[in-house]
Amino acid sequence: TEMPRLACAVWMFICFYASVDGYPSGKVREACTSMIPCHGSSPQVSPQHTITVNGTEFKPGDNIEVHLSGPDFEGFFIQARDAEHLDSPAVGSFMLADRRLSQLLTCGRTKNSAVSHTNKAKKKYIKVYWIAPGDAPKRVQFLATVVKKYRTFWVKIPGPIVSQPNALSPTTPSLATSEAISTSHPVSYLSKPINASGCGTMKFCIRNPSNCDPESASCFFLSFRYEKSSVFIEMSGPSEGYLAFALSHDQWMGGDDAYLCINEDHHVHISTAYLKGRSPPVLDSENVLEDMSWRLVDGVLQCSFRRSIHLPAYNGRFNLDANYYIFLADGEAGEGGQIYKHRRQPLITNGVYNVTGLPQDIGGSRSPRLIKVHGALMFVAWITTVSIGVIVARFFKPVWSHSFLFGKETWFQVHRMLMLTTVMLTSISFVLPFIYRGGWSQQAGFHPYLGCTVMALTIFQPLMAGFRPSRHAPRRQWFNWFHWSTGTTARILAVVTMFLGMDLPALDLPNPWDTYTMIGFVAWHVCIEVLLEIHSYCLIRKVEVIEDDRVQILQSLTSAEAEGSLFKQIVLIIYVCGNAVFLIAFLAAINQI
Repeated sequence: TEMPRLACAVWMFICFYASVDGYPSGKVREACTSMIPCHGSSPQVSPQHTITVNGTEFKPGDNIEVHLSGPDFEGFFIQARDAEHLDSPAVGSFMLADRRLSQLLTCGRTKNSAVSHTNKAKKKYIKVYWIAPGDAPKRVQFLATVVKKYRTFWVKIPGPIVSQPNALSPTTPSLATSEAISTSHPVSYLSKPINASGCGTMKFCIRNPSNCDPESASCFFLSFRYEKSSVFIEMSGPSEGYLAFALSHDQWMGGDDAYLCINEDHHVHISTAYLKGRSPPVLDSENVLEDMSWRLVDGVLQCSFRRSIHLPAYNGRFNLDANYYIFLADGEAGEGGQIYKHRRQPLITNGVYNVTGLPQDIGGSRSPRLIKVHGALMFVAWITTVSIGVIVARFFKPVWSHSFLFGKETWFQVHRMLMLTTVMLTSISFVLPFIYRGGWSQQAGFHPYLGCTVMALTIFQPLMAGFRPSRHAPRRQWFNWFHWSTGTTARILAVVTMFLGMDLPALDLPNPWDTYTMIGFVAWHVCIEVLLEIHSYCLIRKVEVIEDDRVQILQSLTSAEAEGSLFKQIVLIIYVCGNAVFLIAFLAAINQI
């Protein structure tokens, strides 16, 4: 009898502990089946909250607005189930209207099949969207559990029942008419996700990242399949706003033939547009596309359509059997299908292609080649050459002062060579963005202003060095101070400028990887300088002799520093190798974008 009592006590403790813990974050997957919160009390009987929907009928792929409203409540849990079998698993998936108040959960094998709260803040109203699956039952009922306070809650509040007008097979697409864009062609729901089969053999594909699966949540995909007098086009990517591609004669936005798939209130509208300059595209009132279909699941927007190769009657539509640069962009969409400027640089092919020609499977770049070279040269200059040059001048003057290279002390020749290399690399890199932009960029924030300051200081340094006084001249100390302060200011501003430049749309390195890596480089450089400073101080202390409470320097600073030459050379080798690792990491990241 003792063992059952002990087991019962342990069970009661676990339940009490779980109930005390609760689910303030809304992670209530444990309640997927029962929908009962483990709060240690019984549910209330008469519900105070109601569930409403914006329609009573649905077809596979349709979106239904679901509203939960009532007196203040802290938590909630919403599911859709087969109305004939309410104990069956959740049906369909949800999309969010406000990520601050609600979050998606996966119950069983169905992803995003439930919605719950994100925090304990009081709320009166929740709106979500239910997406009908292809194999939906004939009648579906919405259920909700609502927590008013910790021990005051209602379980499985019954909501309205929505039903299919007729029993549709899982593979039969449903038809929906676009409301925002005038078109004579129907738009259907994609019953199957877009895939990459046939890329490079039967269709021309563009993928980012390379060889990614269009069903994944991080893959941008565009394909063209040549079919006699038309081309069948598929587009896919993670976006809750819009996806668009454009055919262009150059790598600049403007004068382009564009095609957009826009998510408006969880229905996707497909349209053509003409891009004029950098102005927002104006959607065409008459659509020339056929066989339009779309799919919006788990934040991945997919659409497909067919277009004739030649459309001579429509101004702004390019012939598809010519060579073009291809742009692929994504961004946010607002009320009425209004689209906003893409937050990051569009994916652009590296060359011109004919999508009706030989099938290929290619990638692209979100960073123009000139901007990539600009970033790479700046990293080489300010991570490698200038850093090593400063270390050599600061700590290797006594080590390499007795050896000569081309008639000058070795440390000075190495320092001068590295600094002149920095000036050359910075100067070349400085002009590349101006060549790419064709002038000054008003959208790059403080980056170009700081870049110009760094460039001015970089030019000023060697000019000032050309007029340095002799070693024992009275003004030499003033020169040394100005030379050091100018160089240090340039290095600090260069690092700040690189921090700002790494997140600009034209060179959007992986975030937060880029920030952490740059912080790591700065910490690495500071640690090496501190280590060498401590080593120099220890050498000086070694040659001090205490006599009559007076410190007498027996050796000069130069000879004292020379005693640690082996240690310094080892540290320099380690430092150069470390800098090479950071540089390779940055160059590899630039090459991948």
